[in-house]
Amino acid sequence: MIDPASDDTKKNGIARIGSQPIVLTAGVLVVLLVGAGSVALWRATTGSYPETHSAIAARQIQARAAEASEQLAEKTKAMADTQQEQVDQLQALQEQMQGVKHLLAAQQGEAKRLSDQVGTLAGAIDNLRQSFASAQSSDTPAAAMTGHASVRPKARTSAIKPSATKPTAIRTTATGHVRKRTGSPS
Repeated sequence: MIDPASDDTKKNGIARIGSQPIVLTAGVLVVLLVGAGSVALWRATTGSYPETHSAIAARQIQARAAEASEQLAEKTKAMADTQQEQVDQLQALQEQMQGVKHLLAAQQGEAKRLSDQVGTLAGAIDNLRQSFASAQSSDTPAAAMTGHASVRPKARTSAIKPSATKPTAIRTTATGHVRKRTGSPS
């Protein structure tokens, strides 16, 4: 069973609210004004507008990214400067190596030239020895035939004796010329 009176009261309650739309509108307006007032009061007391955590995080990430970018640019510039210094040092070292190679080649050429001169002088000394030996051997039979054998040995001793002659020093100059220098006996 349905109570007919309860249906009527429901209809009367709804009808009563619907019949006074100004009261309904006034109530909604009061709720809206209280909400807006509380938001305004809250903003006035905090001194700033509320931001979401994602907006704050986004700003922090932007600041970190900008800082990292600046640091990366500084490090890249420092590396470029260091690399340029190393390239300059390498070029200077290569130039020094070229100079050393040229000096070494010049010294090797000079050593070869001096070696050739020593070989030439050694050959000339050998020729002089052979010539001296052949002159001695040809003089010995001639002296034996003439009977002057006693004169010849004295001549040999005076020619060989170093105290009778001044010592000579053979030197080569920087231009490659041979220079003989006589000095006093020591």
